[in-house]
Amino acid sequence: MQTPGEFVSGQVRSVREKVDLLAGSVAETVAAEAQQVSAVRSQVGEYIREQRSAARVSLRELARTAGVSNPYLSQVERGLRKPSAEILAAIARGLKISAESLYEQAGILDRRAGNPDTVAAIRSDDQLSERHKAVLIELYETYVREYAAASTPARTAGTAPGAIPIPPPGTDPNPSKESA
Repeated sequence: MQTPGEFVSGQVRSVREKVDLLAGSVAETVAAEAQQVSAVRSQVGEYIREQRSAARVSLRELARTAGVSNPYLSQVERGLRKPSAEILAAIARGLKISAESLYEQAGILDRRAGNPDTVAAIRSDDQLSERHKAVLIELYETYVREYAAASTPARTAGTAPGAIPIPPPGTDPNPSKESA
């Protein structure tokens, strides 16, 4: 028969083993999350650096226009700091790009539907205002979603994904009620 002290010691040992097991699991999860956050930081930093280079803006000039310190912006670009949404918006204004694109890179917003190259082309057009870009992207994504919804069950073997269906010659693509 166990003494009360042995019973308590056994219970404490059992709890410690469970805590150690859980702590190891939590530590692995935290390490994985830290790697993921680091990857996002690096990704957004690389994106900012690419956009800054494409715009031919110096680090110092962007820091000034965004209202952040030069060392801080450098750390963001190198993935050492994770900027807040407000800082990303200020950087976007300094780069004259959509804050949404930086939010996507930082993992704040989900990626949108459509071809990323098409969206990037719209965003990079200097002839369009930010409002026009947003409207065009929204229209484009609406068409992509509607086409995907309409073509998924009816897609034929010879139709490539994303292709616009062309009706056969001699058929009316928009039949009126009279002809139907």
